[in-house]
Amino acid sequence: MALVLWQVIVKEFRQLRRDKRMIPAMIVGPVIQLLVFGIAANNDVTNVPLLVLDDYHTPASRALVDRFTSSGYFQLTRSVASEAEIEPPLLRGSAQLGLVIPRGYGRDASAGRTPRLQLIVDGSDSTSAVVGLGYASRIIIQAGADAVTARLARQGLPTDPTGVSLVSRVWYNPDLKSRWFYVPAVLAMVLMLVTMLLPSMAVVREKEMGTLEQIIVTPIRSWQLILGKLLPFACIGFFDTLLITGLAVLLFQVPLRGSLALLVFLTIPFLLCTLGLGLLVSTIVRTQQQAMMTAVYLVMVPMIYLSGLIFPIENMPPLIQRFTVVIPLKYYAHIIRGVFLKGSGIGVLWPDAVALLVIGATVLTLAALRFRKSLD
Repeated sequence: MALVLWQVIVKEFRQLRRDKRMIPAMIVGPVIQLLVFGIAANNDVTNVPLLVLDDYHTPASRALVDRFTSSGYFQLTRSVASEAEIEPPLLRGSAQLGLVIPRGYGRDASAGRTPRLQLIVDGSDSTSAVVGLGYASRIIIQAGADAVTARLARQGLPTDPTGVSLVSRVWYNPDLKSRWFYVPAVLAMVLMLVTMLLPSMAVVREKEMGTLEQIIVTPIRSWQLILGKLLPFACIGFFDTLLITGLAVLLFQVPLRGSLALLVFLTIPFLLCTLGLGLLVSTIVRTQQQAMMTAVYLVMVPMIYLSGLIFPIENMPPLIQRFTVVIPLKYYAHIIRGVFLKGSGIGVLWPDAVALLVIGATVLTLAALRFRKSLD
């Protein structure tokens, strides 16, 4: 029995080796995906193009502009002389944020009155607009606080009238690098590609070539055929897990604060889900093209969008949030970010592992039953 299973596994590995398109998809493809995603996927907003309208140049207004340019978040592209000159750069995209400093800003700031400022933001890129507004607001608030402190010091009064000192700390990602958030997500997407899309296409290819019927007439049980076809892709999935993890740590300096062994171990229930989905797709379609379209557009893309891998689940409508409980990628995303960034252990991640085991066992059982029925 074990010998028959081993022969099926060896046969599957030989078939993968002969397919010149499969090896690049399983090894080279994940590396390219990590490089492109790791370099291009970056929500960190720096060097925001800034234009300034300063009606009355004073030391206070120049100091405020210097705060913007020296922060590293903004780059002064031009100064304008009137409000009519603000819109054209925003329309062309040569500026993304406009700072309007009205006449009397310096006088109001030095006299202790609340100065008025205006920020005009290009909202066509909402993500950059929100982040840019946050940076600008922080700079302006700090400038106002410094002005109040300087005025109180000149008057010989305590420089901390509120008596409150706020010290903020960011855990797990101190520099708020978006790359640390996105690069581990590549691991989940690579595993879906290798252990869901490729197995479904491999099984369907054998249907098209007629070799699956030849295997059926041999003295082999259906469970041996299923395991023999899925285990090679599981082995490649483990290899890609180590490969992507190594590149993420060495190339992109993403910290691996948890246990690599735990990450590999908790990958097993996720592979049950992806392998089961790949096998299930192969029982539904008849051609490789149908397998690819079904796996990508009906399974992979919705899972990526609704799993919290890229978009926060908390921002989704309540009905969609309830639906996400059956998406295995949701739990694996929590596992990989917990192991990478938080150093989480099994005591924290076991609910995600249990959810993956339940979903994986259900999907794999359903796929195996459909596959056995199609063989019969």
